[in-house]
Amino acid sequence: MVMARTRNGEVAPVTTSQRLGSLVKTCRDIMRKDKGLNGDLDRLPMLTWVMFLKFLDDMERIHEDEAQMERKPFRPIIDPPYRWRDWNRPSAMASADEGLHNPLTGDALIAFINQDEAVRPDGKRGAGLFAFLRSLQGRGEGLDRRDVVATVFRGTVNRMQSGYLLRDVLDKVSEIHFSSSEEIHTLGALYESMLKDMRDAAGDSGEFYTPRALVRMIVKAVDPQPGEIILDPAAGTGGFLVEAYEHLRPLCQTVQDMDRLQHETLFGIEAKSLPYLLCQMNLVLHGLETPRIDPLNALRFKVTEIGDRDRVDAIMTNPPFGGEEEKGIQRNFPEDKQTSETALLFLQLIMRKLRRPGQHGQTGGRAGVVVPNGTLFGDGVAARIKQELLENFNLHTVVRLPNGVFAPYTPIPTNVLFFDRSGPTHQIWFYEHPLPNERKSYTKTQSLRFDEFDVLLDWWHHRSVTDRAWCVPVEDVVTQGFNLDIRNPRRPQDLSVVAPAELIDAISAREHQILDLLAEMREALRK
Repeated sequence: MVMARTRNGEVAPVTTSQRLGSLVKTCRDIMRKDKGLNGDLDRLPMLTWVMFLKFLDDMERIHEDEAQMERKPFRPIIDPPYRWRDWNRPSAMASADEGLHNPLTGDALIAFINQDEAVRPDGKRGAGLFAFLRSLQGRGEGLDRRDVVATVFRGTVNRMQSGYLLRDVLDKVSEIHFSSSEEIHTLGALYESMLKDMRDAAGDSGEFYTPRALVRMIVKAVDPQPGEIILDPAAGTGGFLVEAYEHLRPLCQTVQDMDRLQHETLFGIEAKSLPYLLCQMNLVLHGLETPRIDPLNALRFKVTEIGDRDRVDAIMTNPPFGGEEEKGIQRNFPEDKQTSETALLFLQLIMRKLRRPGQHGQTGGRAGVVVPNGTLFGDGVAARIKQELLENFNLHTVVRLPNGVFAPYTPIPTNVLFFDRSGPTHQIWFYEHPLPNERKSYTKTQSLRFDEFDVLLDWWHHRSVTDRAWCVPVEDVVTQGFNLDIRNPRRPQDLSVVAPAELIDAISAREHQILDLLAEMREALRK
């Protein structure tokens, strides 16, 4: 047990949480001194790839010991002298038998990491660390950790300029024991906190992080079960997959159930290199040893070619919105439903990816999807997509979220669509989630909490009309041109002034719709 002296001079035990929290804080403080890093947007990815390599090495030691006990051959993911232990071991542990020098530091350390060719820890010249890691290749037999490592480091850059400060960070991370389940669990919570800090640092990183309270509510509502296949096609930092794993783990009754959860249940897609790295680390810190994350664009396949073997039981996701996809991607969708709006493309993908009734259970697949307000009131392409949704899927619930759920990244109002493939929609329940304590919006310091969803989750299984919930026949939605932007009939008319940012976002959404309609008209005139 680690002991520490208090302010009163007394000696007290230090908990794992305190020790690791202090260690992570020290690393971040060290990185603040480096001129190559600017804020948490640089520091967290830096700390993540360092911890990722330490985690791999700790896991390799465990697997190597297991192989020796079972008298089986062992092939390491990373060969010497590129293993963590080779270039980060304390001087006292350096082994003459392996021909390894003392740990690298200063300019030699930076050169070894950054350059395509450098002096290695064994004193010989060869590929630099990142160059070697990017060259790793699997055996082509399904998921191979070498391919994952190569993908991670193809999108990773070492931004620290001081090899001495970097050596200090490496020495601190060497104190983490990823072979300890307690330490991994504690680091998982710390890592979630760092992801939130990164989101709050603003910039484009906000799109990678969905508030965990909202993620947990969606997972509880969709309620994935053991044996089901779960997908997040816009995985970001892995929040939905982490929460699904935490939801399913206590439901596993046998070793086979747990093995299936580890290897055959959770799948994600994330094309951007930074969130891909953050997602990998987030999942392994929460106990998923071999995350199955596709590093390419989820929209790259023609949706009409998605077959039964490609479908899944549950999709929970917050796809990007407000972005624009190139024409080549748009052509993967039906001609009358092509659009540059990413949210509408992802919605079509999700609809196609849900398992059909009778294929794997009677009711078919189900989904919980975060969408912007523009999806609800959009016409043209948006209306045609919603028509397909209502005619071929059961859109049973729309949860309307209040202002500021995604602050400070975006003020755009958002909603959660819950639908399944049990049949066409007959009626839609709307639930308006209120802001607590008469507040006007959530903020960074007063963010959404999971306990605020207690009333919603109680209502979920015992539905009735309330001041927050109302039910609309599907015929009313069809009559209104498939407009799902239906206000609460029990709420007084809101005469307050619309926030400027919200007004701008609404105008922008309308402009996108107008441009899509003009593009359709232009194509029609050419025919």
